[in-house]
Amino acid sequence: MPGTHDFVVVANRLPADIRVDSEGNITSTPAPGGLVTALAPVMRSQDGAWVGWSGSPDQHLDSFDTDGMHLVPVPLSEQEVERYYEGFSNATLWPLYHDVIVAPEYHRIWWNSYREVNQRFAEAAAGTAERGATVWVQDYQLQLVPEMLRRLRPDVRIGFFNHIPFPPVELFGQLPWRKQVIDGLLGADLVGFQRTGDAANFLRAVRRFTEHGTRGQQVTIGPHWNRPERHVRAGTFAISIDSAKVDEAARSEKTQQRAAQLRSELGDPDVLMLGVDRLDYTKGIRHRIKAFGELVAEKKLTVPRTALVQVASPSREQVEQYKTLRQEVEVMVGHINGDHGSWGRSAIYYMHHSYPFEEMVALYRAADVMLVTALRDGMNLVAKEYVAARPDLGGVLVLSEFAGAADELGQALLINPHDIEGTKAAMMEAATMSPAERRRRMRTLRKRVLENDVQGWAEKFLSVLQNMPQRNSHV
Repeated sequence: MPGTHDFVVVANRLPADIRVDSEGNITSTPAPGGLVTALAPVMRSQDGAWVGWSGSPDQHLDSFDTDGMHLVPVPLSEQEVERYYEGFSNATLWPLYHDVIVAPEYHRIWWNSYREVNQRFAEAAAGTAERGATVWVQDYQLQLVPEMLRRLRPDVRIGFFNHIPFPPVELFGQLPWRKQVIDGLLGADLVGFQRTGDAANFLRAVRRFTEHGTRGQQVTIGPHWNRPERHVRAGTFAISIDSAKVDEAARSEKTQQRAAQLRSELGDPDVLMLGVDRLDYTKGIRHRIKAFGELVAEKKLTVPRTALVQVASPSREQVEQYKTLRQEVEVMVGHINGDHGSWGRSAIYYMHHSYPFEEMVALYRAADVMLVTALRDGMNLVAKEYVAARPDLGGVLVLSEFAGAADELGQALLINPHDIEGTKAAMMEAATMSPAERRRRMRTLRKRVLENDVQGWAEKFLSVLQNMPQRNSHV
């Protein structure tokens, strides 16, 4: 039976932190990320629903309303969290889609769990969407949902957005279940990617591993049994941030005072460099620290006149590669501080925890140089947040060419983070750049980020999806 909601988002996680007390009463606190910010207006105007996991294993909850949205929890067992989420999603797909920086693991038992969980999400979405609704499926954890949902509900429009890169066909071809994943994605009417290269990689994979024809951005799926011919479009939609919110926070007197206080607490360095990342091997944190350490050792940068703050929020701490990465980063930081720090003054201030939004904006305002050295990244919203947080037109962005943001932020100093000497040269250029050149570059960067915010990204995607020929909604 169809549900009652005209717009349904399907994502791995619900947009709320949920707590259940000893008597079974549910309390929820909104956990607004960029995606929630972008979709909240659509949710409220179209009686929207959000299908996702609560974040706690073995938690079975009824659907409920909060903050203008209808939330539909999908339960996951502890074993499914281990196999579907930590296993197939984050130890198979994540490294495979990020250029095999670490080796993916291929386990049939993980794949079986991934397929079963995707089916559960598809069934939850099918029971939530009203007839003719729009369903937008998010990210790599749910790549089978579009095709599964289409079988259950051929009347709905289905969009899918891949927030991470899509790998070249030579890498994607390693996946034992490559055709099943492609078929899953082709259940959508519109498949969105961050970069044109990602969309091109997907279309190449379609040509290599299926019999479907492609022309331009369109895949034609021929008639089969009682299913008529239909078309799937692969498009590029670069995600962004709530840039107005960041800009407004950065302009506040409180933020400016906190930025000045942070610099003072760090010893008022002449140059303050900043890195902000999830602790993930794709972010190039080790490359950044190595480059900084060499510049200090070569006395091109001196401590305490120069300092690096590295914020590394905890991430996937049950996955072995992440435990190893944390140890390696902490050892590197310890060596550099041991060799070049002094009483009360470190070369690198390393923080392994998250900070609230206001504190992050103050850090962005305080930093002279922002280091984004990702080895592979779908977009990297930190780069855009830094730009939005600089209404003073100060600061220099050093940005990896392997982050999706590099396609838009050409006035940054673009680097290949594997090239340590090139990275060091860019860091020195940023540290010594004239105020006039900083302002010129930042003015151009801010125009781009402020004009292309996350709500515009969502509106563009949904506009393309909803204007596609109606016959695409039937199979």
